[in-house]
Amino acid sequence: MTQTTSLAAASRFLTGHARLLDQHRYALLVGRGDPQPTLAALGAYRNADGGYGHGLEPDLRSPESQPAAALHALEVLAEIAPVTSPQAEQLCDWLLTVTLPDGGLPFALPVTEPEHCAPFWVHADPGVSSLQITSVVALHAHRVARHDRAVADHPWLARATEFCVAAVHRLRTEHRTPHAIELAFTVRFADVLSGAHPETARELLDVLGAFVPTDGMVHVQGGADDEYMRPLDFAPQPGPARALLSQAAVEADLRRLRSGQADDGGWTVDFTSYSPAATLEWRGYATVNALRTLQAYGD
Repeated sequence: MTQTTSLAAASRFLTGHARLLDQHRYALLVGRGDPQPTLAALGAYRNADGGYGHGLEPDLRSPESQPAAALHALEVLAEIAPVTSPQAEQLCDWLLTVTLPDGGLPFALPVTEPEHCAPFWVHADPGVSSLQITSVVALHAHRVARHDRAVADHPWLARATEFCVAAVHRLRTEHRTPHAIELAFTVRFADVLSGAHPETARELLDVLGAFVPTDGMVHVQGGADDEYMRPLDFAPQPGPARALLSQAAVEADLRRLRSGQADDGGWTVDFTSYSPAATLEWRGYATVNALRTLQAYGD
């Protein structure tokens, strides 16, 4: 880390304000962590059906298993590499049960306790596949698949990948401009796919690159006035997606990210949270991810 980023301050912030899960994620990031307590913390959000809920997605606090919670669980299951857990395969088993006939996941399943949940989760149509949610769940599953053969060979991951690849290719024929968040997630999906399927990844990035300006700034439709997908949202670590962006844009965004550490040691987010708990939990999550991105770029 550079001198402008204080790990000590970040650690103090996380100890005082973050979820136990994000404290364990931070410890893994800086080489002081243990996968088993991390898995135990993740397990607190797990349901008997193998999925996750209970606010693992901070703005979706309802207890039932949800695709959005699955993406956060898979993110953690990727971060414990090379350790594997049966939770990963069991989560894929659950995802297969909620996959729609075309191979995609719904943006959200019916929300049983809508209080303190974001309206876009509560009002989502459970019968329509979402490229946005399917691509981000699948990209983290592919990260897990790098070290977990049970996930790599799971039929759910194959179906979700086929859905995403086909949906991205259809952007050209449908002349549809993807939503900013959907665009960022599909770019990152293609980037992760490049390891096992480089030709497919190149084809997807060729399609998606038409929508990504070289400065990497795409306003989030329906979000706050100052809410953008930024260069490091498209390429949170060096990889093929990085080529869609100018070097100046990436360097400027790294400077922005470094300078974003608040006086209390944590980072903030530029989107609306829907409960006091979510506001704080997003900050812990964002702090770990900011440090992970800076580390990936050598800071």
